[in-house]
Amino acid sequence: MQRDDLVIISTEDHLCEPSSLFDNQLCGGLLAAAPRRGVDTQGAPAWFYQDRAWPVAHCASFLAGGAGPETVAQVHLRSGCQDVHARIDEMDANGVAASLCFGDALGADSAIFHAAPDKVLALRHLRAVNDWHFDEWCMAYPGRLVPLGILPTWDVQASLAEIDRLARKGLRVIALGANPVLQGLPPIRDDRWLPIFRALADHDMTVACRPGAGQGAPGNAGAAGVDAWVATMPLATAQALADWLQLDALHACPELRIVMPEGSVGWVSFLAARADLMDWRSPAGKESGRHDVMPSHLLARHFCHAFRWDPSGLANWAEAGEDNIAFAAGYPRTMGPWADAAAQCLEQLGEMPQAVIDKVTHGNAIRWLRHEALFEQFSRSEITVGALRAQAAAKGVETALLD
Repeated sequence: MQRDDLVIISTEDHLCEPSSLFDNQLCGGLLAAAPRRGVDTQGAPAWFYQDRAWPVAHCASFLAGGAGPETVAQVHLRSGCQDVHARIDEMDANGVAASLCFGDALGADSAIFHAAPDKVLALRHLRAVNDWHFDEWCMAYPGRLVPLGILPTWDVQASLAEIDRLARKGLRVIALGANPVLQGLPPIRDDRWLPIFRALADHDMTVACRPGAGQGAPGNAGAAGVDAWVATMPLATAQALADWLQLDALHACPELRIVMPEGSVGWVSFLAARADLMDWRSPAGKESGRHDVMPSHLLARHFCHAFRWDPSGLANWAEAGEDNIAFAAGYPRTMGPWADAAAQCLEQLGEMPQAVIDKVTHGNAIRWLRHEALFEQFSRSEITVGALRAQAAAKGVETALLD
């Protein structure tokens, strides 16, 4: 298959929430009390909320060119980091038909709201973030952007209500951090999480599980340390998934879907075999009755793995499962391809059969994310890589790296 014939859906991209986010969602006292954008004492961008400053932690990564954390106050972002109209142009230039965009300071892991002392206000403002993401970001271009929500997981009943509310809006993907202990909550295997997982399954919603959410690089790592941390992110995903394989929810909710956007695929077959071995040898597994369903079966039934650059893993795609692999462009972070995500994707697919290529590039993403809206809004010929890039070229979309 030629690059221009591909249809690409990216299961992990990013955005920086604009300072105007709450303006159309709230008014009066709620708007006045909402998070506001400014700069901290070091001149770096930050959100301020309930007497605390939250750095726009990923700004240094939201570049097409690149910068280190020490230059975060001086960098310039591409327009599409915050402006949805520019984002669509940049997606066209990159050959990406649809994109799942994770938020930055406000939407990455809900930490800004988890830490807020006034939880009544925090819940209302979190809901406003979800409404902005759906109404103003995604619905500006139906089908091109995949709606994504966050939950007030400090309160189970409020989370269940938000799941129901978002499902009625038409949203089908919820972001959850892999390790809630980082936010002072019980471990993900605790029984308190079962009603949330059950509600997600009952509403036909997908969990986007990001091991990196809420867990940054070591504070003294420096630029080289940050690179090492990012390079090993798939290994952190493997460790997190091994923990999630122990969830009772996987047995109680056979329809539950979990996408691992930062994971890659090279380690999947190893983990499947290793988990089966440990399950077979573990007295705990025997006592719980879990031997009835092997971990490798749960892995195939419940988890989809997204890759950005994993040639060795893709060479063994059959072992990971042709129905369990999706692509992640990672735009606009520096390690994501720009402006030809499709070429990087195709380079890794090798001699895959045509039907499997269609699954890996977009079919699996549509199924796991329930994003049928793409082909409800567009014909295939309108959203191929070639068609999108021609559209961007006709508009004169700038694709040079930023300095």
